[in-house]
Amino acid sequence: MAVTDTIADFLTRIRNAQMAEHRIVSVPSSKMRRAITEILYDQGFIHKYRFTDEGHQGMINIALKYNRQTKSPTIKKIGRISKPGYRQYVPASDIPRIINGLGVVIVSTSKGVMTGKQAKQQNVGGELVCYLY
Repeated sequence: MAVTDTIADFLTRIRNAQMAEHRIVSVPSSKMRRAITEILYDQGFIHKYRFTDEGHQGMINIALKYNRQTKSPTIKKIGRISKPGYRQYVPASDIPRIINGLGVVIVSTSKGVMTGKQAKQQNVGGELVCYLY
């Protein structure tokens, strides 16, 4: 069965791996998934990542991050905002703040994929891809 929403599949694989307490999760690669992975790393939500050229499109291996004391995952909640049947585009002034600025919203803009904070600073709007905290 072909996956129609690859970003939702990517987020679900991360969510499921965390619930099963896996240390590493592998997902098929794409430009959007690579950009989201880099943002997750830059924002401190994952330990590290590696892009490999396995198969016809490559893979992304993500080392998940957990709190040492409580053994709980660093990513408490991760979810899709814009869906294939209902795309959500916003101007820079309407980019939402997740948990009063503690969370991150990922936006696909004309200048590339970036966090909502970066998009506001550059004054560019775009499609709300997902959120996490």
